[in-house]
Amino acid sequence: MIYLLGWLFVLGLVGLWSLTVWMMHAFAAWAVANAGAVAGAGSRDGVLQIPEWLAPWVPPPLVEAFTSMLASLAPVLDWLLQVVPALAGGLTVLTWVIWGFGCVLLILVGGGLHLLLAVWRRRKGDAGFGSARQARA
Repeated sequence: MIYLLGWLFVLGLVGLWSLTVWMMHAFAAWAVANAGAVAGAGSRDGVLQIPEWLAPWVPPPLVEAFTSMLASLAPVLDWLLQVVPALAGGLTVLTWVIWGFGCVLLILVGGGLHLLLAVWRRRKGDAGFGSARQARA
């Protein structure tokens, strides 16, 4: 049972890792899609907007700060858009690589936890969970 709990913990971490990576991918894809609007934000106010589904959850001062920060990055984004035109496709590949690397590390952590629990139970003489039932049987 203790092994199952350890693997469920690792599975929960993999789920949390997946959610975090794909949320960051969605944000980065949105930023790349709106990069042209950001580059011209100095001349056209109000072009860059947050997604409609996110608007009710974000306070207006934070939106203004985010927009001004992105407007200050306009020259860097212009250069980036000129140098790397296939950034959006590469972003998805990079996200898959990062996600896979993180999942492999979490699975290795799960294997290490499994081995650690096995060694711990062996050293305790199997006095871990369920040993009272085994003694009565």
